Amino acid sequence: MTAPKKIVVLCGHPDKESFSGAMADHYQAGAQDAGHEVRRFNIGELNFDPILHKGYKEIQPLEADLHNLQENFRWADHIVIVYPNWWCTMPAILKGLFDRFWLPGFAFNFNKQTKKIDQHLKGKTGRVIILSGSHSPFKMWWLFGDYTNEIQYGILEFAGIKTEVSSYGPCERVDDGCRNKWQKEVERMGAKAS
Repeated sequence: MTAPKKIVVLCGHPDKESFSGAMADHYQAGAQDAGHEVRRFNIGELNFDPILHKGYKEIQPLEADLHNLQENFRWADHIVIVYPNWWCTMPAILKGLFDRFWLPGFAFNFNKQTKKIDQHLKGKTGRVIILSGSHSPFKMWWLFGDYTNEIQYGILEFAGIKTEVSSYGPCERVDDGCRNKWQKEVERMGAKAS
């Protein structure tokens, strides 16, 4: 049995009533049933401006919800992000969330002496669940290349979070039996905090 962990589950679809939201629900239920402590966030309910109006040349003060999310990422042992694959990447609002709150001092720092990256979230684990509407994950990869690099390596592992990615699809073309199978698989991941 897995020792209880502190888990953040973030639904990265703006609509929590979507299939992405349902998959996040199933992960959360599996984790809670196994005794893990889960804190759930739905991106569509967070109050923040996803646009960096001046890029990174000026400090744009963080909204309260972004400060809270940073604190919960620090608190967590394991971070789960569920989102749909739109145009071979995450929804714009999820990318905007990372643009705004994934900052030096919180997730990482550039060490001027060593010329290396100090990873502030090292020791944590992550699971990214990506849902494709019209193609299978293999067909997406075959046609367009690896659409998981950005979230896995460019964002989470950049800050030290050892991350696994699970992709499902085509969500629009499968029957309820297949969707139920995927949801049970995600519940098992939640139970193991993996």
